[in-house]
Amino acid sequence: MRGYTVIELLIAIVIAGVLLAIAVPRGRNQLDRIAVQSARGDVRAVLSFARNLALSAQLPVVVVVDSTTGTIAVKQWNEFIRSRGITHAHGVTLRATRDSLMYDAWGLGRGAANLSVILRKRMVAETIFVSRLGRIR
Repeated sequence: MRGYTVIELLIAIVIAGVLLAIAVPRGRNQLDRIAVQSARGDVRAVLSFARNLALSAQLPVVVVVDSTTGTIAVKQWNEFIRSRGITHAHGVTLRATRDSLMYDAWGLGRGAANLSVILRKRMVAETIFVSRLGRIR
């Protein structure tokens, strides 16, 4: 009879375990990076929408960043136009240096300082900056 010994099977299992121990964290890190990048795209889209709305309507538009619920919303005259749950949609944490940003009728950011939005999932983080001129970086 031909077959494998217990020692040979144990060696194969140990090698497979070592390879999995190397591959799983890298794969999880890559999935986290994809989640943060897609969340970044959503935040940039909402900010661009708000700026374009302010320019087209020639009226001020406010972007509200709620770090506790992980949402970003666009308001015009106390009416919510659009809202996006970034934390719920992508599983990332959302932090901002300010709780709101106003675009004036010319698309310029109004307020005391620039806005920074930090998106994080485990060890992966990205920051979106909105300048006083309304530019998104």
